[in-house]
Amino acid sequence: MRRSAPAVAAGLLAIVVVAASGCSIAEPSPRPPSVAPTAVPATPSPTAGSPEWWRAREVTGILASGLAAPWSVVPLEGGGALISQRDDGAVLELTADGALRTAGVVPGVVSGGESGLHGLAVLDGEERMLYAYFGSQDDNRVIRMPLLGEPGSLSLGEADVVVSDIPRANTHNGGRLAFGPDGFLYITTGDAQQRDAAQDPDALGGKILRVTPSGDPAPGNPWHNEAYSLGHRNVQGIAWTDDGELWASEFGQNSWDELNRIEPGGNYGWPLVEGVAERDGFIDPVTAWTTSDASPSGIAARGRTVFIAGLRGERLWAVDTAAGAAVRDPVAAFTGEQGRLRDVVALPDGALWLLTNNTDGRGSPRADDDALLRVDVSPAP
Repeated sequence: MRRSAPAVAAGLLAIVVVAASGCSIAEPSPRPPSVAPTAVPATPSPTAGSPEWWRAREVTGILASGLAAPWSVVPLEGGGALISQRDDGAVLELTADGALRTAGVVPGVVSGGESGLHGLAVLDGEERMLYAYFGSQDDNRVIRMPLLGEPGSLSLGEADVVVSDIPRANTHNGGRLAFGPDGFLYITTGDAQQRDAAQDPDALGGKILRVTPSGDPAPGNPWHNEAYSLGHRNVQGIAWTDDGELWASEFGQNSWDELNRIEPGGNYGWPLVEGVAERDGFIDPVTAWTTSDASPSGIAARGRTVFIAGLRGERLWAVDTAAGAAVRDPVAAFTGEQGRLRDVVALPDGALWLLTNNTDGRGSPRADDDALLRVDVSPAP
């Protein structure tokens, strides 16, 4: 049984003032022409000696359009991608030539509020597996399914539960999946409105989890269970910079959204503190924003720059990092031009893919929404 949430006084807050905060929302930009997705090489090009810091420059093409509340996008080798849709539980295949088709519907998805089908991750091996995080009738869970068939005709095999009993609610469901450089699966969860869970190392809510591909606690986890870090309210983005550091985006409550450098066994404060608190025992965010400027979801890394997709903020943030610290003021791109942004992915060819989220019930969709966009990047000055 989950404990009830106590009344907790907020800690003393300090904040990194973001130079680009408070930007007025721009008029929507015209969408560029459609383009085919870039092939993803089996072996990413080396980045040694490349610039550390990068900037998003312009949207250069539409990879897919007409998506319904999309949540996660995973590029595939040889071109194309898989895209999850939150409300109908569909996994769409974007083919290498730019066509869009349904690969399958994840069994057991029960949508409602902000819950439904969330993150996807692919693990290649003797049998290629698709992992999916979703809300079922009673919980959030992660399943894996064989990814069957050839590109252009992919389908989903029988599902196998990897992790279950993650708390579910209308909000604060977390939901991002990613395989780390260590080969383990990282799962972000929310507190599901059970605030106490975030500080309880034996609870699955309010955590970043680290498990084997079959769902067992990964060796070396700090509490010898699935938990890798705790004290999170609602993490929806994780990525690794070139120096191997793990970063996570986190929704705040009423004041501050966060970008955190994740340490094994780290306590990030929720619900006892929010934002920069400078209190012993808690790890402060590297960067924080007011919730109107961010509401961060998916993130991606190129070099040592972390790109953060903003929902309410309707912008793509770039945060330059080094040695675990933000070294320059965060920089915003596309403010208000594409609406709500749910996910961002870094491609080995250097480009970004950006997933809009204007059809999730909180945005103002255009005729072609939602869309997967290609964004060019270049080194930061």
